[in-house]
Amino acid sequence: MPIEQRGVDTIPDAERASGPRDLITILLGSNLCLGVIVFGWLPVSFGLGWWAALTSVVTGTVVGTALTAPLALVSLRTGTNLSTSSGAHFGVRGRLVGSVVGLLLSLGYTALTVWIGGDAMTALLHRLFGMPVNGVSYGIVYALLAAASAVGAVYGYQLLLRLSRVLAVVMTALLVLGVIAYAPHFTTSALPEAGGYALGSFWPTWLLSVVAAGLSGPIAFITLLGDYTRYVSPTRHTPRSVLGATWFGLIVGLLVPQLFGTFTAYAAGAALDYAGGLVAASPGWYLVPLLVAACAGSAGNAGLMLYSMGLDLDAILPKASRARATYTVAAFATVCVFVGHYAWDAQDAMTSFVLLLTAIGTPWAVITLIGFARCRGVYDADALQVFNRRSRGGVYWYRAGWNPRATASWALGAVVGLLAVSLPTYQGPLLSLTGGVDCSFLLSGLVGGLAYLALTFRTRHTATDTTAATDTASAPRREAEGVTG
Repeated sequence: MPIEQRGVDTIPDAERASGPRDLITILLGSNLCLGVIVFGWLPVSFGLGWWAALTSVVTGTVVGTALTAPLALVSLRTGTNLSTSSGAHFGVRGRLVGSVVGLLLSLGYTALTVWIGGDAMTALLHRLFGMPVNGVSYGIVYALLAAASAVGAVYGYQLLLRLSRVLAVVMTALLVLGVIAYAPHFTTSALPEAGGYALGSFWPTWLLSVVAAGLSGPIAFITLLGDYTRYVSPTRHTPRSVLGATWFGLIVGLLVPQLFGTFTAYAAGAALDYAGGLVAASPGWYLVPLLVAACAGSAGNAGLMLYSMGLDLDAILPKASRARATYTVAAFATVCVFVGHYAWDAQDAMTSFVLLLTAIGTPWAVITLIGFARCRGVYDADALQVFNRRSRGGVYWYRAGWNPRATASWALGAVVGLLAVSLPTYQGPLLSLTGGVDCSFLLSGLVGGLAYLALTFRTRHTATDTTAATDTASAPRREAEGVTG
């Protein structure tokens, strides 16, 4: 199979051979891994019982999917990834906001997947073959996982899609076996080792779980969905079928592994260490299937994240090839894994990461969706590529390539979100206004969206605005008229 040559350039319709079923396949197969499963452990570590954990994960996933899934339609229209597509609303240079957000999201989730998968593999190899559990062992396992993930990411979308088809079947079977393996020791009671409610009382802790364990899953895809739908042809597939496939793929692809993580965390008594507890409580006959799941699932998920990271870095540095950008981010992600293993507590690192990135990413997603609704899904695909060609002008040039109104709205929403976040090591000053409950994602999205609507209230937004000529001379005239694409 040849290495994919496409970066963030527009995919010609003749090459857009994927369909809604492929979206479901890649969203299901790539998420059946320990890097997603471990999020189901968070409610357990927060001190919640089974039913509270179940409702928090389901609520957060459904709400997050409702916000995230429509973003799949943007790249269906533009034929490029979501960060580049956001240039229609943020400006062809302002789209760097989306690229940086996407890069950080993918970097964090890649490191997390390799970290958790590597820890489980090391513990399993110790039980199976007596391999010592030390820094050298962890280093070898992390490096092998990262290398396998990087190869898949460099080869690109088609290989990752084929891998997802296999993983969807194999990992589903392995998870079913896992339910059978851990079922005898399952309990619905909160684990006493968790030390009670993480935030002192039930509702604040439940809401923390909604965001950290449930909402964080769909939010991780706010810049990723376009990597897949840019290969779906809008002439052969309707927006409704694409939206339905995305919604179904996210709901099933996230809830199945996360709830497996919740179930096994209670069954294994893994309140403080999920990977170690999972391996320690596994019956002997399930050790090999669990090793296969840890290895294959982690490589598949991390490969998909690295693929997205390569595209985002390619968008930031147009001179870099996608393959070179992918190898670069793979090396950096591996470094983050080692730092995380030796310097951070797993629960604190995961909670802080997802809450911070959710607060920063949500207003970007809200503004992009508002822009999509206003332009009715009509984009000038050629004008979106101005920055990649290292040229100037076009209908999305705004002011020196930036839309100040959209950028300021995102920044305001992100700042409010960061001021309202509740982390293990930081409490935002706005928490006093919400009774100590972390509503950072709600406030960041609401403030960012309302600010954007207010700042662009008097501007014209029609579908035909984005299909006008893209010459440089037209940009100043459009800025004067207040057209925002």
